Amino acid sequence: MTMQEEGTAGDEADAGEQGPTGGAELTTPDGRTVRYFDTGAPTTGGTVLWHHGTPQTGAIIPPIAAAADAAGLRVVSVARPGYPGSTENPGRTIASAAADALLVLDALGIDTFVTAGASGGGPHALACAAIAPDRVTAVATIASLAPRWDTDDWFDGMASPEALLTAIMGRDARLHHAERAEFDESSFTDRDWAALSGAWGPLGADAQAGSASGPAGESDDDVAYVTPWGIDLAAVTAPTLLVHGGADRVVPVAHAHALLDRIPNADLLLRQRDGHVSALAALPLALVWLRDPA
Repeated sequence: MTMQEEGTAGDEADAGEQGPTGGAELTTPDGRTVRYFDTGAPTTGGTVLWHHGTPQTGAIIPPIAAAADAAGLRVVSVARPGYPGSTENPGRTIASAAADALLVLDALGIDTFVTAGASGGGPHALACAAIAPDRVTAVATIASLAPRWDTDDWFDGMASPEALLTAIMGRDARLHHAERAEFDESSFTDRDWAALSGAWGPLGADAQAGSASGPAGESDDDVAYVTPWGIDLAAVTAPTLLVHGGADRVVPVAHAHALLDRIPNADLLLRQRDGHVSALAALPLALVWLRDPA
């Protein structure tokens, strides 16, 4: 991918110019590059900070852009460290990656916003709400992981938990696992495959692009999911909508119930027949809800 010119590291993060592909760069105070995407279109509903899944590029793919446009929302999305265009940051946590996204909004002059994320993006959306409660007015997650609890049943119902189990042993082990890992097609239901053959086809293509530069982004995501997130879910005080598929084989529905128990102002929309990808059919509804959670 062609990247835009880096900003200059300093006391504040610097935003680069918007690129022709929709991507731009920001240099963090510690000298890392963060790639971000911004629809920048006029809106009536404000801005949604979108958090991508694992692996993804952070690009605003067509079904997300269309749903946001219908809801009148501007979309800003940030590629987490280790994904194309964003410098690796070994040892990053859910909270530190969320803080990178907040730096992007600071550079764009966006104060208050709503935030949403799917799959591995869900924890990062919740982290933004926890660390910036005065800025986040509502949160929505789709098929989000919950923080790992002490018993092994956190993994129950996952069709292929090997990557996350390996991540418990640390970054090096997870990177080594990536050298031989293959996607388990049984992780997706028939409804998931139908979604990927239809409106959500761009998601599959973006997942391939997200891992094209190597396994660091995905590996560091997995380590962050299974280690302490760096936030207290009780600090997520904004109205929160948890969307989950009852047939999800990637992130079992028990994770949604665990989040519901720990987030004080959360509601659960359970789509009983949906899997991990097909639950994304609820995105247009979730984005409209974000504008007016009352």
